[in-house]
Amino acid sequence: MIERQSQGIKYFAVLIGLLRDRQVFLEEIREGTRLPSKIISLLVCSSIFIAIYGGIIGAYHSWMQALSSAIKLPSLYLITLLICLPTLYFSNIIFGSRRNFPQHLALVLTAVSVTSVLLFSFAPITLFFLITTNNYQFLILLNVFIFALTGFFGISFLYQATSLVLEQDNQGSDTRKKILQFWLLLYAFVGSQLGWTLRPFFGTPDSPFQLFREREGNFYLSIIQAIGYLLGFR
Repeated sequence: MIERQSQGIKYFAVLIGLLRDRQVFLEEIREGTRLPSKIISLLVCSSIFIAIYGGIIGAYHSWMQALSSAIKLPSLYLITLLICLPTLYFSNIIFGSRRNFPQHLALVLTAVSVTSVLLFSFAPITLFFLITTNNYQFLILLNVFIFALTGFFGISFLYQATSLVLEQDNQGSDTRKKILQFWLLLYAFVGSQLGWTLRPFFGTPDSPFQLFREREGNFYLSIIQAIGYLLGFR
């Protein structure tokens, strides 16, 4: 028991190291220092924080939805990473990067971890509105805003971190920057569509629990409809 607690503390110590001294942390990734420890720690910590947020939003419907969302939300981030990471890695390799796959994985996990910490920081606000309002469309849009905001900061962090980690790979550096910009858009697009596929995370009020819904429409059309509902257009 004590050993497990000690291991958990080590995981969070790695995350705190990233948040407190990003320059040193990213320099260690660039040098390949303790990559397995960093990857496992960031993976564990980010999954826990995202799972907590998923459980909170799922509790709006039922305990079953809370459990489902606590599993599906971290899965959303990790599956998106697994889908998109090979594209980033092989594109960088083709255009001169000498960084290996674990370095790319650790780099992207730093962005996921930053996003997870920000999501966790918004958890009390989300919980407050879940308790004080029953407006389903408002809660959906509120969380779309939170996910977009935290995702933006995570992507911004990744863009800056990539410049530092890959700064010594001069060959094809301009091309790789353009590739990264395209990849970030791809990552956001895949994530939003995968989130639509894995829904529900809240669960529609007065409806039975559903693990997944039928695949119909798309994420962007749903947001437009939710805005129209709040504005009284339907």
